[in-house]
Amino acid sequence: MERKTVELDSRMLRALAHPLRMRLVELLRRDGPATASGLGKRLGESSGTTSWHLRQLAEHGFVEEDAERGNRRERWWRVVHDSFNLNAMRFAGDPDLSGPLNTYLMSAAERRYEREASFFANAERWRDSWGDAPAFNDYSLSLTPEEAQELSAEVDAVVARYRRAPRDGDTAVVAHWAAFPRERHPEEP
Repeated sequence: MERKTVELDSRMLRALAHPLRMRLVELLRRDGPATASGLGKRLGESSGTTSWHLRQLAEHGFVEEDAERGNRRERWWRVVHDSFNLNAMRFAGDPDLSGPLNTYLMSAAERRYEREASFFANAERWRDSWGDAPAFNDYSLSLTPEEAQELSAEVDAVVARYRRAPRDGDTAVVAHWAAFPRERHPEEP
């Protein structure tokens, strides 16, 4: 099964804009197929709750039943996409989407912070095998909107070159990318 990146549309955004659903997709992406009960245990939720959210995610094309696993009593789920792209400006100003957009963005930012903080809290265990490979960069650039789009497309192309099925010896790696204008302080030039 070939997986890919999907651009979130308004229907998909509404379906995904729930912290538990975002966590379910993240766990399935990171650790592979799982059952609703297994995911529920990991997240401190009932299997009924996780099962319902998994069905909602399946209805909107984020996950699918893994027919190679399980039986009539036990349904296994897997992700359909490797990653999502969200053009937040596409939804800005739409009052019907402001709630889902804010929920998605806040949940994504919180998860990004949690993952990075967890890495730093346990960084010693990676020192011998990874050395200086982990990188956390924060750039301040001066770009036109067109240049920002071009930069994002180039970063996406670089990531695509490294996307492959896991191999022996691989470690799952989290990579984040965002490019957006920052507000200037009124006294800045």
